[in-house]
Amino acid sequence: MKLKFALYALLLSLSLMAQKKKQPNFLIISCEDISPYLSFYGDKTAHTPNLDKLAEKSLVFDNAFATVGVCAPSRSSIITGMYPVSIGTHNMRTGGDVQGWGNRTYKRSPKRKRIDQEGIPFGTYSVVAPPEVKCFTTLLRKEGYFCTNNKKTDYQFAAPLSSWDENGETAHFKNRDKNQPFCSVFNLVVTHESRIWLLAKDSLRVNPKKVPLHSYWPDNDIVRTDMARNYSNIEMMDSEAGKIIQELEDSGEYDNTYILFYSDHGGPLPRGKRAIYDSGLKIPFMVKLPKNKNNGRTDELISGVDIAPTILSLADIKVPEYMQGQAFLGKQKQVNRDYVFGSADRFDEDYDRIRCIRDKEHMLVFNYYLNQASYLDLEYRRGLPMMQKMLELRDAGKLNKIQMQWFNPKKVEIEFYDVNEDPEQVNNIASDPKYKNKIESMLAELARWQEEVKDKGSIPEATLIKMQWPDFKQPITKKPVIKKVGGKYQVNVVTEGADIVYRYSNSNENIKELDHWNVYQKELAKEKGKYLHIKASRIGYADSETVIIK
Repeated sequence: MKLKFALYALLLSLSLMAQKKKQPNFLIISCEDISPYLSFYGDKTAHTPNLDKLAEKSLVFDNAFATVGVCAPSRSSIITGMYPVSIGTHNMRTGGDVQGWGNRTYKRSPKRKRIDQEGIPFGTYSVVAPPEVKCFTTLLRKEGYFCTNNKKTDYQFAAPLSSWDENGETAHFKNRDKNQPFCSVFNLVVTHESRIWLLAKDSLRVNPKKVPLHSYWPDNDIVRTDMARNYSNIEMMDSEAGKIIQELEDSGEYDNTYILFYSDHGGPLPRGKRAIYDSGLKIPFMVKLPKNKNNGRTDELISGVDIAPTILSLADIKVPEYMQGQAFLGKQKQVNRDYVFGSADRFDEDYDRIRCIRDKEHMLVFNYYLNQASYLDLEYRRGLPMMQKMLELRDAGKLNKIQMQWFNPKKVEIEFYDVNEDPEQVNNIASDPKYKNKIESMLAELARWQEEVKDKGSIPEATLIKMQWPDFKQPITKKPVIKKVGGKYQVNVVTEGADIVYRYSNSNENIKELDHWNVYQKELAKEKGKYLHIKASRIGYADSETVIIK
């Protein structure tokens, strides 16, 4: 009888183990600065066989939007699940935290380089997010995921040490422990705005005479060449994406992996990148589910701020209450959005302040700085040959009415567009009385959202910095407190919002390498012959000193 019971218990245990669901993987392919200029969105100009093949197996979103039409603020919302205007990451760009781990420390912020809205000078800085805000990958790592980023970060703050197992040019899911679930991000930069002029001498893959042009651009050889360069870069990006997907297939993990493909925002050409219209905010977005389930299309509204909670939902990890994004897939999927929201504030050396709200039929744009043009004369953007040509034509009076809208010296407070009848948003119908009730409704909803997220756009930037950096000095994470209990080490955080990280090494010297810090969750044992390194890291703060235990 006992033998039969033991055998039954063993078989039951084996059955339960077999039934235990294997954690899914996540492969994120993020490209830069493209609108839905892809064949699976109806634009056949660029040849993109790899993305087309992926789209056939994916759920394709026809109404996906970035929170901001430029990279760093947009990327901050993707990694945190928070709106940039809520956590102070809305001004582009705050510091030098662009690649990999970014600047770990900033010296006393020099009062130079930039002047804020009240004429107060300030220097580079790292945004300090509220203490509860984490990179979503930190939450994945705490559940056993191996998280890698290759290689751009650009979050408006240095990536905290708790956010990635590997972060750089060699970061890859193949470096994980056997059977460890992973979340791996690959950032493809060949479609970035700067590649329009940096790759200008490369051969074009697309005929300039056959590229489609927007009505707000003049039609000439320079404009056509830049657009052809854009499509050519998209073709190169497709090849890079194909190689990454092939590596996933070769690993044997393809059927257990969610593949997310998206652009960080729209663009990259004039009135695209940085604009608050669909040209700057609407992005390509698709998700390939494990075993290719639920492929097809959806017109559901989603936002870049929704990516973090959606990945947590798909991983069956509780989405934190503080996150402002909404999961659009998984067990924690929320009710479909009625609206998405966008913002525009400082772009490089120039300030503006614009907010927008959009549903499936209409977009409302609210302008704060009425005595200036929508066009900002940014040095970086003037690197585009077509931007230089458009300025030349503007000054010569050779742009038509639609092409001159962007350059008008003043803006109206409210713009309102029928996005289906007017996909380029060039016909402002805000004065049409038949839309009065709709405009009032969307204005009220926009105001409600701004109140809900505590929109910081009205705070002068130098004041905002001082709120996060007292006396313009970057705060420093305090050393963790370590207590030895029964041969193990308990570690407590001192700085609110900080995470504890640790590693073992053969050296008692402070290790400069940033990869491979483990996220602390329970007491640590000492490994024989090894040194235990422990430190604390928080978003926007300088890292703590390292405590080394022999």
